Amino acid sequence: MTHPASKTGQCLCGAVTFTATNVNTNLNACHCDMCRRWSGGPFMALSCGREVDFDGEENIAVFDSSEWAERGFCKQCGSHLFYRLKDTAEMEIPVGLFEGNTDDLKFELQVFIDHKPDYYSFANQTETMTEQQVIEKYVL
Repeated sequence: MTHPASKTGQCLCGAVTFTATNVNTNLNACHCDMCRRWSGGPFMALSCGREVDFDGEENIAVFDSSEWAERGFCKQCGSHLFYRLKDTAEMEIPVGLFEGNTDDLKFELQVFIDHKPDYYSFANQTETMTEQQVIEKYVL
């Protein structure tokens, strides 16, 4: 079940802070090649919709990573700040950036499960989606 909440966070150096007012507390992981290259492992994030206010925007750089999405990072420390869909401006924000209690989070979904390498595995039972399922649901 989705539990929208307001949460705050920041990058590693604090040059960029944010408040997300519609955070879905269901945690997602992406195993696609691009996310693993970007994050060094699976990209674990919370869906935050479009209602995210950033302070320190002059410290945000955006990389146009695909036809449908872009990725933001801090120019000062390199922290990954968001994955944003171009058509809807909806954002996924890395779970590690959020401050405060995380007891309300539930690991719910793994996408691009058919790209997950064999060298790691999560013990949690989650919903899974293949690359084709993700593209059909979110891109096409």
